Amino acid sequence: MRQAVLELEESKIREVANAGMGRADVLPFWFGESDEVTPEAVRAAGIASLQAGETFYSHNLGLPELRAAVAAYASRLHGEVAPERLAITSGGVNALIVAMQALIDAGDEVVAVTPVWPNLTAQPRILGARLRCVALRPDADGAWRLDLPALLAAITPRTRLLVLNSPNNPTGWTLTSAEQQAILAHCRHTGTWILSDEVYERLYYRGDTANGAAPSFLDIAAPDDRLVVVQSFSKSFLMTGWRLGWLVMPPAMTPQVGKLLEFNTSCAPVFVQRAALVALAQTEAITPRIVAHLKDCRDTLVPLLQAVPGVQASHAPGGMYAFLRIAGQADSLHLAKRLVAEAGLGLAPGVAFAPEAEGWLRWCFASKDKARLVQGVQRLTRWLGDSA
Repeated sequence: MRQAVLELEESKIREVANAGMGRADVLPFWFGESDEVTPEAVRAAGIASLQAGETFYSHNLGLPELRAAVAAYASRLHGEVAPERLAITSGGVNALIVAMQALIDAGDEVVAVTPVWPNLTAQPRILGARLRCVALRPDADGAWRLDLPALLAAITPRTRLLVLNSPNNPTGWTLTSAEQQAILAHCRHTGTWILSDEVYERLYYRGDTANGAAPSFLDIAAPDDRLVVVQSFSKSFLMTGWRLGWLVMPPAMTPQVGKLLEFNTSCAPVFVQRAALVALAQTEAITPRIVAHLKDCRDTLVPLLQAVPGVQASHAPGGMYAFLRIAGQADSLHLAKRLVAEAGLGLAPGVAFAPEAEGWLRWCFASKDKARLVQGVQRLTRWLGDSA
């Protein structure tokens, strides 16, 4: 086995979940997905495709009609995005690894902003890159911030790729348009590629953008900039298990990514792509409702957490997570396992996302029933009282 693979750590989120999965007495908030099923019309489209016998290969880059629909959707949000810049992938994870395969060689320097979902830092290591991390830092209220000068100083002409996730999993931190402008200008100067994971862009609660979405590099970049944006149907359309995403890239890169997709997955399943076409056609009926509900969930959970003595949490501007810490609790993995075993509460340990997130816990608030969130806080409060 390659040493890079042998050195990979198993997911600490899974380690906690495995300790409580299948237990009826545990409230699970550890994974990054809603407990609400995919909308019926989207599911029906997938079923109809299978019943019609669409069980064969499609184009490496995706069905032409889906690429056109995604291009129209992205263009409504960010200005013109041509179908020639798009590739349909088998999930956002597939999009990320294909983009990295296209852009980095073993030994290349990659800079990543952390804490972040572990896949974004594991994938460069799998490919043999040298990873440098620039850490977000929490302020006195528990909101995480970027030290922009420190990030720009870390990006030099030796830096092949910058990896960003905004809105961020797990902290909810979200880049401002001004920060994106500064980062793009700097990376143009150094010749550094930007890989921007924007799968949470519609889950944005500030209401300070014209399109309602979080600021995107697509709002400010030229088509031929060294920019690749990763997107997914998972979060904004309740389609996590369908495994469908897409890449936006410079048009000259698209045929090369098509080759990589052939050697990774060949293509996304046709029935999944048919379902995605319906999701896009009904996006204004699906996504705004999801976003409004998630904001309501956030605004239910966070004040309850803030009222618990010793608990620190802030209102994240984007994403689907509350990131919290408990006074006196420094080992987040041990704490998360104790909460499963002793409180029936399943949260993700902060250390899974980066060393600087040690002592923190991630709580996914994407719950169809807000009463589950209230019950979870009650369990946490009771446990803290019992363990004092």
